Amino acid sequence: MADSEQSKVIRCMKANALTLSTVSAVVMGGFMGAILKSSKTSWTERERMYVQFPGELFLKMLKCLIVPLLVSSIVSAIGGLDLSLSKKVGYRSIAYYCATTSLAVMEGIILVCTIRPGVGHESARDNPTGNFSKTTLTTDTLMDLTRNMFPDNIMRATMYQYQTKLVQDPSKPIEEWKMDGNWVVGSNVLGLVFFSIAMGIAIACKGKAGKPLLQVFDSLGEVIMMITTWVIWISPFGIFFLVAEKIIEMKSLSDTIGQLGLYFITVLLGLMIHGFILLPAMYTFFVREWPFRFTANMGQAIATAFGTASSNASLPVSMQCLEEKNKIDPRISRFVMPIGATINMDGTALYEAVAAIFIAQVRGRDLGMGDILAISVAATLAAIGAAGTPQAGLVTMVWCWILWVCHLMM
Repeated sequence: MADSEQSKVIRCMKANALTLSTVSAVVMGGFMGAILKSSKTSWTERERMYVQFPGELFLKMLKCLIVPLLVSSIVSAIGGLDLSLSKKVGYRSIAYYCATTSLAVMEGIILVCTIRPGVGHESARDNPTGNFSKTTLTTDTLMDLTRNMFPDNIMRATMYQYQTKLVQDPSKPIEEWKMDGNWVVGSNVLGLVFFSIAMGIAIACKGKAGKPLLQVFDSLGEVIMMITTWVIWISPFGIFFLVAEKIIEMKSLSDTIGQLGLYFITVLLGLMIHGFILLPAMYTFFVREWPFRFTANMGQAIATAFGTASSNASLPVSMQCLEEKNKIDPRISRFVMPIGATINMDGTALYEAVAAIFIAQVRGRDLGMGDILAISVAATLAAIGAAGTPQAGLVTMVWCWILWVCHLMM
């Protein structure tokens, strides 16, 4: 019996090795950062750069995978739809996925704007971006968002995005400041996602003629996911140095820990509301039955998803539970589930929206309605492009945090 219990513990640790190593890296990085911070009264920017360098390489590898991962995932998911045979099921599925993902983003935005976990950080309160007119910034942001959705050059969209800047003229009111539109470095992910959606729909409509091109994107997606897996497995190493550098950079460790704690609570609260209230309520409303039996029959799939943290890994078990225990028509489950495993990332969308606004709050940036709308669209599209593998949302999170938020704060 003892050997059996010991083998179970070993198997559990092996199955969750990545999660355990990541958590350990965060803890050890925090300790290392605290030790380094206490060893000197002040650290120069160059010294912090040396500490952060391995983590910087890790982030560069992640950002390198953003474009091929998003494009291949979206084109494969949408291009695989059999629109000629299953238009009604396909349209309803996509409408449901988009609705639940959008609702998750809205929940996250409402919670983070209500709880405001990032408020209280004084280091960025003198941010000059707060001096601009909210109306002007909202209009410019929405127009830039629309421009980036429809790139005029798909190759340039992989490297640049369009941004309108206001050229200050103290002699004139802010409404008459000159607008300078230019291209800033950074992938135009919104444009790439919309182009990928259009290509996926076109491939699905062409049927047999589009199959060869679809196979190209399927193969590309599998190869990129293999590379992503390699990068994710070295994430503890990169996270260790990133956390250590951030600890050194912190002016008040207690304030930062308090903010991160509130951020953690905000995300968990949003996930609980979405998973235990909203989705069961939708099931009850549309099916006219209580969701308890259906959920109990999916227990094996839920346990597999929790243990693997992967939509793709739990997909076969989920389909088996649907077909054998909940008596769902295999033609429905085998059509809907693979698409949902790729584009129905409600949790990813929620925490990415919360993270973006949280960082804005920490940096003292007061977001207008246009900024919040832009973040919600970006988080929704980033979640759609996230692959159903362990920690694949980390790739789109890098974009949603670094690319989009820093773009809004320039």
